[in-house]
Amino acid sequence: MTPSQRVHLHRLVKSADPGFTCRGSTAPNTVVRPAIRAVLDRLEPAPAAVINRLGDVLVCTDAYRSVMEPTGLLDGGLPASFARYVFTDPRARTVYPDWDHVADKAVATLKQGPYRADPETSVLVDELTVTVGAEFTDRLERIPGLPEANGTRRLDHPEAGPLRLAFEVLDLSADDDQRLLVHLPADPATAAALDRLVGRSPGGLRALPG
Repeated sequence: MTPSQRVHLHRLVKSADPGFTCRGSTAPNTVVRPAIRAVLDRLEPAPAAVINRLGDVLVCTDAYRSVMEPTGLLDGGLPASFARYVFTDPRARTVYPDWDHVADKAVATLKQGPYRADPETSVLVDELTVTVGAEFTDRLERIPGLPEANGTRRLDHPEAGPLRLAFEVLDLSADDDQRLLVHLPADPATAAALDRLVGRSPGGLRALPG
């Protein structure tokens, strides 16, 4: 069977289970308010994006696009599913030297909030369960729904080489049900590489102190 046929069969079997219920829940919001888009515009030249609770990239700065397009994350356009990219695109394992940790946190993002009570999350989880297998399902069993709010992520960028990006994830209003993800260079070498990627003169992005 094709992957889509296997996912369909998996969901048919699960829905036939009397113990399975999928309670109604509000779907993840994909509409970004104009005011949030305006804030995002003012974050240039920082690579920044608005994401929902599925980890989907909804809108982003030009700088984010310049950094992430060469990795393959945005191949299908926006919105882009970070979870699908991490688990199904072989390039992700090269781009992220700490792939296991990144995969853990992608699952943590899926498990936050309503999780299985949200039909869209349930569909994505079923898809990855069937198409990825144990590397995904093992994480579902042991990873809590606690996404990272900040940290530093290493990228082996296909054009810029090794990067260290500090990131902050800022919650928007409860009605938005979205988060603002902002990346900043964690060292001078990354700052210089980002300036080249986004086409800015040197010094456009400064490395975080310390």
